[in-house]
Amino acid sequence: MSDSTNSASPSSDYASISSGDQSLQRSRRSGDGGTRAIVRESRHWHDIFWSAIFVIHLICLGFVLAVLGLNRFRISDRLNIDRYTQGFLENHKGLTEDYWPLYAVAGGIGVFISWVWSLLLGSYANEMMKVSVHILTTYLAVVSVLCFWCRQFFWGGAFSIGALLQFLYVVSVIDRLPFTMLVLRKALKLVWGLPKVIMVAHAFTVFMLLWMSLWSFGASGVVASSMGDEGRWWLLVVLSVSLFWTGAVLCNTVHVIVSGMVFHVLFQCGQEESSSLPPSTLVESLRYAVTTSFGSICYGSLFTAAIRTLRWEIRGVRSKICGNECLLCCVDFLFHLVETLVRFFNKYAYVQIAVYGKGFNRSARDAWELFQSTGVEALVAYDCSGAVLLMGTIFGGLITGSCIGIWAWIKYSDRVIMVGSTAMLMGMVLVGLGMVVVESAVTSIYICFAEDPLLIQRWDADFFTEMSEMLHRRLQHRSARAREVLTTA
Repeated sequence: MSDSTNSASPSSDYASISSGDQSLQRSRRSGDGGTRAIVRESRHWHDIFWSAIFVIHLICLGFVLAVLGLNRFRISDRLNIDRYTQGFLENHKGLTEDYWPLYAVAGGIGVFISWVWSLLLGSYANEMMKVSVHILTTYLAVVSVLCFWCRQFFWGGAFSIGALLQFLYVVSVIDRLPFTMLVLRKALKLVWGLPKVIMVAHAFTVFMLLWMSLWSFGASGVVASSMGDEGRWWLLVVLSVSLFWTGAVLCNTVHVIVSGMVFHVLFQCGQEESSSLPPSTLVESLRYAVTTSFGSICYGSLFTAAIRTLRWEIRGVRSKICGNECLLCCVDFLFHLVETLVRFFNKYAYVQIAVYGKGFNRSARDAWELFQSTGVEALVAYDCSGAVLLMGTIFGGLITGSCIGIWAWIKYSDRVIMVGSTAMLMGMVLVGLGMVVVESAVTSIYICFAEDPLLIQRWDADFFTEMSEMLHRRLQHRSARAREVLTTA
């Protein structure tokens, strides 16, 4: 990724952006003078193949989950499935209802944490974000100690490595946290001004709970089955991947809805009319998200989360490597590989999908080219708000998994890790649905800032000034590094 060498003042850069052809293609002046409105083009269906795959996957998996759960519900091996698992090592036989209540409580804990976390973020934003950053390392370390104490050495080592990586990442980005907290506070300000959007997010949480009731029914049947641990683990991994994809699709559907609403709010700033949005705005955003844009959401949800998480980790490691040229060369290769993937799979694509109705890959490329052409990519790379929100999501999942793991240890000590890990995933999905509302506002702010910074200035002049100053500093920093590299070469 090339570093920008532009050292001109931010305001002059932004004036050229807002007057460019790119901005003219995305907005128009209304007759009353000076007020921008989003151009409503006819929406076309995109990535239909992936929406079909997702729906077929839900139908087929729903049937499999029902069969797995019913096979152990009240009667052991009701459907005589055990005859197909004779090759596995046998274990004691259980019933679906032995484990289903544990997953029901996990769903309740996940929803409770999601709602409480959202409320606390609105009231005590700084404190809650600091908790997300600093307490996760400690909690991971505590869970690893508990796993070692229970002689679960693999999971103890995994959580220990997670705690170490989390600590190293926080150390590498500690200087970025003040700016990150500023962006998150402004995103929360936007979100809390749209109560209907919060209601939509809660409605999707209820829908996710309904699916989880079926998913946990099947997972309980797997945990209770008579097949050996290896067979159960493979089945649970497949079910977990499916749950992760389903949760990502729902989160990104909310992402598209919120992005469309936030974009409307920012475009309306400065109008003399009432600041409230027309009721049809939310309906349109919801309709586009679940119809013409749904295929793009399903497609992007497969890869986006994994790629951006890998990008955060590689950036953190890369910033701390000094002197070891061999290691730096390997990390740089991975860094450039991930940066290439980010051009095609990034969370900013969902804003383009919401506003312009494009396909996912085109939206991702357009968003990244927009950031690079305006220099805002330097600001996006410096911000780590997505990582902070992910930390809160993981922390909520860990609390859910820990609570259910303790209960499982008391009742079924040989099933602690199976039940606890899957409950943790359920908690992460439910808490993530609450966090995605804030993350959507953050991504929309950056897209608006790149397309027309005056939108941000009209909405919050002080915030615009701080973002402009930070962008100017980041561009200067990149220019200085580029000159340093050229000099040493």
